[in-house]
Amino acid sequence: MKIIIAVVVLVLIAIPAALYLRASRTGISVDPAVTVVGFETPVHLRLANPHGLKSLTVVLEQDGKDYTGASEKKPVAANQTVKVGKQSAPALHDGKAQLIVRTVSNDLIGKTDTKTFDVNVMTEAPRVVADGVQHYINQGGSEMAVFTPSGAWTEAGVQVGNYKFRSFPLPNHPGQYFSLFAFSWNLPVDTPISVYAGNPSGAEAKTTFWYKIFPKKFRKSTLRLESMNIDRMVNQIDTQHKIPGDLVQRFVYINSKMRIQNNKTLSDLRFQTEPRFLWTGAFLPMVDSTVESRFADDRTYTWMGNKVDQQTHLGFDLAKLQHSPIPASNDGRVIWAQDLGIYGNCVVIDHGFGLQSIYGHLSEFLVKKGDMVKKGQIIGRTGMTGLAGGDHLHFSMQVDGVEVNPVEWWDPHWVKDRILSKMGEDLAGSEEASVAVRPVAAHRRKHRR
Repeated sequence: MKIIIAVVVLVLIAIPAALYLRASRTGISVDPAVTVVGFETPVHLRLANPHGLKSLTVVLEQDGKDYTGASEKKPVAANQTVKVGKQSAPALHDGKAQLIVRTVSNDLIGKTDTKTFDVNVMTEAPRVVADGVQHYINQGGSEMAVFTPSGAWTEAGVQVGNYKFRSFPLPNHPGQYFSLFAFSWNLPVDTPISVYAGNPSGAEAKTTFWYKIFPKKFRKSTLRLESMNIDRMVNQIDTQHKIPGDLVQRFVYINSKMRIQNNKTLSDLRFQTEPRFLWTGAFLPMVDSTVESRFADDRTYTWMGNKVDQQTHLGFDLAKLQHSPIPASNDGRVIWAQDLGIYGNCVVIDHGFGLQSIYGHLSEFLVKKGDMVKKGQIIGRTGMTGLAGGDHLHFSMQVDGVEVNPVEWWDPHWVKDRILSKMGEDLAGSEEASVAVRPVAAHRRKHRR
């Protein structure tokens, strides 16, 4: 009898234990994350439970009240999209709230799991008013717009085609914002430009402003690889011979695929910009230099008479004597000082608000990442690193990750008229003129990158 009683007790203990062990927790995530809820905001749920789910409930909680956004009492799929917001809960008001997701596992225990996400309710529409200034924009050039966003907005800026340029508070003008933006060299001249304000709920306001685009013709050239020392360039970059193919194939890979990777690295440096002006006045070129190549030159590369590649050169190649000193074009902070593929030894200086200058092919670094530099300070020396056929400086500039023609930034009149005048204050200080780059000389060196 005692044995029977013991068995019964064990069974009574074992069954709940088995049921408990068989129950499993549900992993709950929202992807992409939702931080703002508007009129009808989609919430993409990722639900993970090996036994599946018996039910799902999604509610918004505000001021101690629950507003049900979704509720299912049947087997629930692992991926769910529900919509929450003021449409289904008219009593919601702008302000803080919580998004609560509750699940019940599809096992014998039916375990309940809950996860809470902090959100902001934004139901007021975003609005934006653009400045009344006339904007004259060169293809491949830069410009600045001032605007006033209002309503429920978290992001505002200038949109050129599909590319969005960030905005920053306009110094000494509360409520106003500005964007430095670019009209990329390869955009059609009829590409639309607008200012926008939006929030993560998906609501967005747009308006246009007066502008005129000036189309530009960029130089075309043909480079014969057999007359260039591509062996030195390729093996200097691909030291471990990891790129497959013969010498020409390796060059084309570096010139095309690696160029894309390196340019993305440069573009992503925009996220390291300072939200303040670090520069003053017109930018400084490498004075008394010879222009070997200009911005947006279209280059066709041939081998034994056959075209093997075509790329666009987004900068100026400036040559002087071998290992010539390179001046910082303006005040700023060094955010890159190391090798960068086709650009070789490369320095990037952030000048604030998304404006950055790039210096490639250096033979020597005289600054390091994090250094603050002044205009004219020597940051390195020219060289032949990367895809450089001869000793020179590759100089370029970018606005919020888009490379632009630096000629504008070298011009003190353009800087004052197109940028500083819109700030409502003269940031140029005592700067009055930049030094022009010497025109292409008859004795120019060949095959600069």
